[in-house]
Amino acid sequence: MDWQPNQESLKTLAVCLKDSLSAFNKAAQKQAEIMLAQAKASPDINNYLAYIFSSTVPPPDLALSPEDWHLVRSSAAIMLKNNIKSDYKSSQKPIPESSVALIKMAVPIGIQDKNSQIRNYAGNIATEMIRKGGVLSWPELLEELLKLIENPQGQVPPEAQEGAMNAMVKICDDNDKMLEREHGGQRPLNILLPKFIEAAKSPIPKVRAQALTAINVFTGRKSQAMLNNIDALLQQLFSLATDTVADVRREVCRAFVRLVETRPDKLLPFLPDLVDYILTQQKSDDEDLACEAAEFWLAMGEQDELCPSLQPHVQKIIPVLLECMVYSPEDIAMLGGASDDEDEEDKQEDIKPMFAKKNLARGAKGEGEGSADPNQNGNAYEKLANMDEDLEEGEVDDDDEDDDGDENPDEKWTLRKCSAAALDVFASAFGGGVFTSILPYLQTNLKHEDWPHREAAVLALGAVAEGCMDVVIPHLPQLIPYLITLLDDEEPVVRTITCWTLARYAPWAANIQDPAQKQTFFLPMMGGILQKMLDKNKKVQEAGASAMANLEEKAGKQLEPYCGPIIDQFVACFQKYKDKNRWVLYDCVQTLAEHVGPVLARPELCNKLMPTLINRWQTIPDQSREMFPLLECLSYVAMALGDAFTPYAEPIFGRCVNIIHHTLEQSIAAVTNAGYDQPEKDFLVTSIDLLGAIIQALDNNKAVALVNSHPQFFELLSCCMEDPTDEVQQSAYALLGDCSKYVFDQLKPSLPGSVLPILLRRLDLENILDEEIDSSFSVVNNACWSAGEIAVQYKKELAPFVQELFQRLVEIVSNPQIPTGVTENAAIALGRLGLDHAEQLASHLDKFAKEFLDSMDEIDPSEEKATAFRGFCNVVILNPRCLEDVVMQLFSSIAGYRDVRLRNPIKQELHDGFQSVITMYRQIIAPEQFNQLLGNLTASEQEALRSTYTI
Repeated sequence: MDWQPNQESLKTLAVCLKDSLSAFNKAAQKQAEIMLAQAKASPDINNYLAYIFSSTVPPPDLALSPEDWHLVRSSAAIMLKNNIKSDYKSSQKPIPESSVALIKMAVPIGIQDKNSQIRNYAGNIATEMIRKGGVLSWPELLEELLKLIENPQGQVPPEAQEGAMNAMVKICDDNDKMLEREHGGQRPLNILLPKFIEAAKSPIPKVRAQALTAINVFTGRKSQAMLNNIDALLQQLFSLATDTVADVRREVCRAFVRLVETRPDKLLPFLPDLVDYILTQQKSDDEDLACEAAEFWLAMGEQDELCPSLQPHVQKIIPVLLECMVYSPEDIAMLGGASDDEDEEDKQEDIKPMFAKKNLARGAKGEGEGSADPNQNGNAYEKLANMDEDLEEGEVDDDDEDDDGDENPDEKWTLRKCSAAALDVFASAFGGGVFTSILPYLQTNLKHEDWPHREAAVLALGAVAEGCMDVVIPHLPQLIPYLITLLDDEEPVVRTITCWTLARYAPWAANIQDPAQKQTFFLPMMGGILQKMLDKNKKVQEAGASAMANLEEKAGKQLEPYCGPIIDQFVACFQKYKDKNRWVLYDCVQTLAEHVGPVLARPELCNKLMPTLINRWQTIPDQSREMFPLLECLSYVAMALGDAFTPYAEPIFGRCVNIIHHTLEQSIAAVTNAGYDQPEKDFLVTSIDLLGAIIQALDNNKAVALVNSHPQFFELLSCCMEDPTDEVQQSAYALLGDCSKYVFDQLKPSLPGSVLPILLRRLDLENILDEEIDSSFSVVNNACWSAGEIAVQYKKELAPFVQELFQRLVEIVSNPQIPTGVTENAAIALGRLGLDHAEQLASHLDKFAKEFLDSMDEIDPSEEKATAFRGFCNVVILNPRCLEDVVMQLFSSIAGYRDVRLRNPIKQELHDGFQSVITMYRQIIAPEQFNQLLGNLTASEQEALRSTYTI
């Protein structure tokens, strides 16, 4: 290249880069950051950064030590990577091709650097280039990396091979789907995977480990490349199973775990040897290796084909799981021993951001909630994923600067948790025999004098609860009272796990019918858990609150007689809890509201709970993360209180609108000004959800008045419907559906100009499938539901949009790639279009009739299903002969509609619609053919038709 740096500019930039990382001179650091921001405007900035990053020594007349020059190079690499990320192909100021060429020259040099951190940075830059430009934008890079890894002449230094393999891992990890796709008639992975398998034979340990790491990006998929190379891969995995390097064996275990999910047929012949191998690795002193090995049992438990084959090996696996469930001496030291810390303020880094719950469409099927984690508020044994996805190896998160480096074993996924989860899986897979096999262990350890053994035994008892409940029940009259005594154990960790285990047996206690037994078991269990919510240890408080939320879910309306003392305890907790546990407490309140519902509206309960929540509402600022759980909690409370929420509705509604307005303004500012950070979108999600709850809860006239008092309401809703974040869109479309049901006259003026065009774009199937993200389907789910609600309310005035809306919905219900819940809501919307636009749909009936009927057969009776079927009947009556192929299915669906006898107006209209369809077909089909049609139905279907309709 002809480009050469200006030496003065080079020196100035180098000094700025060094000063920008200075932790000792804050003034110099600030000045450097300002100058670097100005330098970014220079067209040559990336040339200079690439030059500095790839230069092993500083300019001759720049007096910098090797350590300082390394800092300069590191800073240049980070800035270069960030510039590529933001500007590579931006419409405003893309990186010039001449600079791209220089970067492509610098990266291979950096990949071969003697310093491992510089090699890491080079890999980060390489993967960002490919992520932004695509594989074909730099095909020679992959070729060059493979040559370095293969070392054909035997002259490539080990560090260069390591750097190349490390870069390849990053490229695979960040561009996995791109490498699997076809480019110019070739799939890159078909070439790369055999090379990686060969690289796994390298004499260099890091290359072997990294080669397996790259392979494992793809072992969890059924790609063409994996299909072609599976036998060679298995052979290499078995040869590396006894590798002396723990990192290699960890990747071997990881590969086996992922192959359990994708190629169980290939592993089945080797299962006895695999079991022995995994057990050996699980006993390793290397925690990460042991934990990776234990994951094998979790994967096996989810595979119907393989899991039964484990039955002969369970008796030798379980003792290892139990052994691994005991806290190690190192973990005990990190736990810090017993302490009463209720008065200590939480550290900021301990308060993890929580994501708002997904707002399912009102007509959609929701996923079931898991049980509580032994030490976390969340799903059992849940893995935590707190790492910033935008950080690469070698980069630092500014938020972690004050971290002291200690990692609490209760805050991460550990061998202990993984082993407990595996025991849970085995209990579900193999039933009561698992409890029988651990019973001697429980008898020995539940009263062990050393608390780690007591704790592990309580954990084991909780782990088998769901799978072995029937076998454990005879022992519970003895076990439950003893567990309740452990709630007062002197060791906080034992009290913590006991809360969790008691919650696992809440279904048994909650379903006790005998009043005396309920007094003996259920009430002491609930009372003990409530008492632990006010323990002197914050971890125990958290476990008690999580257990109480679980108990509320299982007991449901049985808690109604005890709501008074429960709310008293919650109020006391609000007065005592520090920041972190308050988040869990909000979950307790909302779970109670969800399950006892209108009971909370009783004045003696409402007048205790609401002042406490309103006090928090008035105390915390709009920007506080505590707003997330508080807003979500208030959504459930509003729904439970119904119109009794009126005294609190106006200020809360107005503040939510203001939070949405402010957050959207921040989002726009962040897009147009690089100096602004994007706001946390949970402010939008939780505020939108609460608005929807209030609109549903209040008397209709009051809801209308609230919406009328905020003229910008639907403009803000439209903006949220177009927000780039799926979670925001998901909540926005749910709110759109609520507005369609309850405040339609206020929504109506916004429909033609903004709302409906946005809705139609969101339903474009091409956009849905391109995104390939599950959360996008959740957005479309709610969009389909809201479309159906609009169709019911907008009636004939929807006509200009019907054709495009119909087309979008048909594409969704006809595509097998779309999840079932989405197609069901799309089918309901299609049927509802027929209420007022049957003429426009009738000629296209054959395009969606079968799919509509298939979906309806899976949906439980509801007002939405009834109106959808009524609209479908309108369409069928206009074009009955179009249904020749599915008329039998139609009659079967009519016969199977169980809720049609209820005589409210909607059900009466549906009954009349079904009767009209039956009468019409009886008139246009010859009598003998009609009788034959009925004869092909089952006896119960024939009886249902004859008893409900005139035939």
